[in-house]
Amino acid sequence: MNIAVIGLGYVGLPLSLQFARSGVTVIGLDIDSTKVEALNAGRSYIQHIESSTIQEQLSANRFSASTDFSRIKDLEAVIICVPTPLNKNRDPDISYILKTGEAIAPHLTKGILVVLESTTYPGTTEEDLRLVLEEGSELKAGVDFHLAFSPEREDPGNPSSKVAVIPKVVGGYTVRCLERAKALYSQAITTIVPVSSCRAAEATKLLENIFRSVNIALVNELKMVYSAMGIDIWEVINAAKTKPFGYMPFYPGPGLGGHCIPIDPFYLTWKAREYGQNTRFIELAGEINTSMPQYVVDRVGEALNASRKSVNGSKILVVGLAYKPNVDDDRESPSYLLLELLKQRGAEPAYYDPHVPVIRPSREHGHWAGLKSVAWTRETIAAFDLVLIATAHHAVNYKELADWANCIVDTRNALADVKVKAGTVWKA
Repeated sequence: MNIAVIGLGYVGLPLSLQFARSGVTVIGLDIDSTKVEALNAGRSYIQHIESSTIQEQLSANRFSASTDFSRIKDLEAVIICVPTPLNKNRDPDISYILKTGEAIAPHLTKGILVVLESTTYPGTTEEDLRLVLEEGSELKAGVDFHLAFSPEREDPGNPSSKVAVIPKVVGGYTVRCLERAKALYSQAITTIVPVSSCRAAEATKLLENIFRSVNIALVNELKMVYSAMGIDIWEVINAAKTKPFGYMPFYPGPGLGGHCIPIDPFYLTWKAREYGQNTRFIELAGEINTSMPQYVVDRVGEALNASRKSVNGSKILVVGLAYKPNVDDDRESPSYLLLELLKQRGAEPAYYDPHVPVIRPSREHGHWAGLKSVAWTRETIAAFDLVLIATAHHAVNYKELADWANCIVDTRNALADVKVKAGTVWKA
């Protein structure tokens, strides 16, 4: 087959390369010319994807990148992997999906398959995207072209997570659309999980991330309750997870980050209002999780007070800017909120992250763009009044940190196996 993958980010690029490895000819489409130029030169801009992987598929003529969306007129399938953020009012923003639909509609040909992978609320594929494609192409979905939804399940930074072996949920606009989508994905992915409709597939993705959001909120709430009781939540979790049935461990943190959990649940909350339904669990979980950065900063204040210092005027180092360990992905990272809150309180915040040497421009945190990670030296670390561990990267030497830092607030239990000086470490 000859296909296009639109959106060459953390979802689209790995998917493109997996299809290419499987013998499918892939054109990666993106409006960012710098990404396209880098890929065609064999350079990766995502840390966990090796440049050699891209170069291999370029050499085999199975992958290329372009900004020319008209090229889909010669292809058999198009997969859309574009962002679905929240707008400034915390409502779903599907404008990237709709603009992509408008861009490709004039180039659709009879028999082509269009698959949406971007996480969204139920009905987006069958209603919003379908209408844009039909109006722009004068073709009819389910008759002239095929339409489907298949949620992405990318897990950046997890070495055991391989695109080829993660089961692929697929829902079609019609039975024939589903069959075409199954035939497409079965060329690159081992297990296909068909569901009855695009709506069911969209709802599946939301359930997966709502499940995580609610359970993370639960342990975040218990963290605060147990802390007030003088109980270590991490000790409790480690003991509870020895139970071989009826329990699954989730871990607290300084807030939620990434492109999924902080955003996806609110897509369902918004859509549920259309049907007169309340989503109390989702909204409560959101309140708890979004309050975590403030709780952490309060703990920073307590730790500094114990040393007769205030947040105002203190130099504070945030360790870990990426939203999860061992990746360079800083989308929706709670570390940005921590930096903001500390600055608002009069602190002088800085950050250290071996995976994010400099903050890149972004929609949400553009004013931090250009700020560089501090150097990892005894002199640098010792110059800070407090170090706040926000992300537990494996590349960080926590023994050195414990030896060098004056005071540490640990939100990730990163120092659990490190000998620390009495009174220098606080958990948050």
